[in-house]
Amino acid sequence: MMPFPVTTPGSQQTLPPPKRYGISSPISLAAPKETDCVLTQKLIETLKPFGVFEEEEELQRRILILEKLNNLVKEWIREISESKSLPQAVIENVGGKIFTFGSYRLGVHTKGADIDALCVAPRHVDRSDFFTSFYDKLKLHEEVKDLRAVEEAFVPVIKLCFGGIEIDILFARLALQTIPEDLDLRDDSLLKNLDIRCIRSLNGCRVTDEILHLVPNIDNFRLTLRAIKLWAKCHNIYSNILGFLGGVSWAMLVARTCQLYPNAIASTLVRKFFLVFSEWEWPNPVLLKEPEERNLNLPVWDPRVNPSDRYHLMPIITPAYPQQNSTYNVSVSTRMVMIEEFKQGLAITHEILLSKAEWSKLFEAPSFFQKYKHYIVLLASAPTEKQHLEWVGLVESKIRILVGSLEKNEFITLAHVNPQSFPAPKENPDKEQFRTMWVIGLVLKRPENSDVLSIDLTYDIQSFTDTVYRQAINSKMFEMDMKIAAMHLRRKELHQLLPNHVLQKRKTHSTEGVTLTALSDCSLDLSTDSEDSMSVPLPAGTMKTGPVTGSSQGRNSPAPAVMAASVTAVQVTEVSLQQGTPSESLGGASSESIPQTASQSALLPPPKATVARVVSSTCLVNHPPRPSGSTATNIANPIVGV
Repeated sequence: MMPFPVTTPGSQQTLPPPKRYGISSPISLAAPKETDCVLTQKLIETLKPFGVFEEEEELQRRILILEKLNNLVKEWIREISESKSLPQAVIENVGGKIFTFGSYRLGVHTKGADIDALCVAPRHVDRSDFFTSFYDKLKLHEEVKDLRAVEEAFVPVIKLCFGGIEIDILFARLALQTIPEDLDLRDDSLLKNLDIRCIRSLNGCRVTDEILHLVPNIDNFRLTLRAIKLWAKCHNIYSNILGFLGGVSWAMLVARTCQLYPNAIASTLVRKFFLVFSEWEWPNPVLLKEPEERNLNLPVWDPRVNPSDRYHLMPIITPAYPQQNSTYNVSVSTRMVMIEEFKQGLAITHEILLSKAEWSKLFEAPSFFQKYKHYIVLLASAPTEKQHLEWVGLVESKIRILVGSLEKNEFITLAHVNPQSFPAPKENPDKEQFRTMWVIGLVLKRPENSDVLSIDLTYDIQSFTDTVYRQAINSKMFEMDMKIAAMHLRRKELHQLLPNHVLQKRKTHSTEGVTLTALSDCSLDLSTDSEDSMSVPLPAGTMKTGPVTGSSQGRNSPAPAVMAASVTAVQVTEVSLQQGTPSESLGGASSESIPQTASQSALLPPPKATVARVVSSTCLVNHPPRPSGSTATNIANPIVGV
């Protein structure tokens, strides 16, 4: 059977109009060529060593574990129904079900990945039942380990390891007497009369199911998404919490590409992905379907109504009601980094198409530690492993606030946080201490009419640490000896904290001289100065902070005062700024026009206003007046002697 209808010469057959996927007509309906099939097979072979495909035996084990969990849910709901004296006829058909979402539901999970699950219960089962009697039932099961409940989370969850597989279980109670086996969670009427926590819990399943429903070919979508997720992780741009994109956002970008090229297979779709999103006119939103109003009075993403939505830099809108922007954490810097990676990806896939490179080149990681001349290193430390896990999670969730603050500095062009964290050497080898560090690369801008650049980052870092400590104290998580330290290091000084195998220079994807596209479409040269022209007469500035009681050291702090430390200063002499030329289109010129939605112009403010507002809205902390330089105290560099 031929995959596409063929009209013989002279026949009167008329082809039906092509099915439209998404909000616009497809760019191309071209069928795969033999070369595309060969390249797709080569892509599969390249992906295999990375562990992105799970063995059939492991997949069957997951299915078995989920079946056991599903039976536990049904059994538990029957017990709850009996304890609440429901009629026997209802009890026999009460149901209850485990749904999955995320990478497992999309069919793109990797070896050893966890499973995101949702427990759906009828109306007479309360959330409190889930966190008490169901929790107790799980505790008694012999295959359940590492059981913990996070009831106070934004989306409450029970975490566990079931038969060696990590599972996160959310809970949603529907306004139904029974839960049928064929329940379709995409039905918007299910959201009526639900509390907001249940709606949030349902959102993951609803979005995942909508994505699968909106792509032309699920197998082509899955293989393409596996490749793009691996590429994003290799290039350190896979992290929603740090301002890049998370799994669902990458899935929606791939789904949009599939809609625009409905007959293409994975090798073509990967290349078209880079073409589409290297040329996308952000902040035009990426939409998989037209937003629909359901009159359920739930907040949805709409910049015409919500002023805060107008500041989003890279909106990717979830297809299920209530529509939300999955990328509200994206900052000026992270967007610039991702767009440049899209352009690099386009250039590499063009080489692959011309047989000048192999697929493996696409998954070679650029060396972040050779990319910039200046870095800020953040260190989080705690005395015990349990405290360290909690502390690291909180600090990491707030790093984007520091990045936003740095972006506002007139002499910082780019602040690029590496999503990968690293273990930090101990300050005291004889003392039990757990330390983690993150590294932020900086691109600096020389001031006009001056050869010396001096940047005081004390205030920015102090505001960041204030925010972290304040939240830790308010959430009653803070313990003594939980600390944050920050320091400036030049590239050649990174070896004091990071091992050589992390810092080793790689020949691939050198960024020296590569340009980045800024909001104003100006070009930024990553190599803003020569290593030899740098001079830092002061010791690498550090800031160590910790909450104390008593004097606030001249700062107004709503929480127990946070004692400030040193000035973080960078002085640059003989800064040589190379004039970068605008980025040229990589991978060859393309005549394809990337469709931006007709309705987007009505959804978005004028571009100039958007840029102005974004620049003024990047800082998320209300600052007290800036302290004078005399109030800061210099502290010796803690890395000396490491």
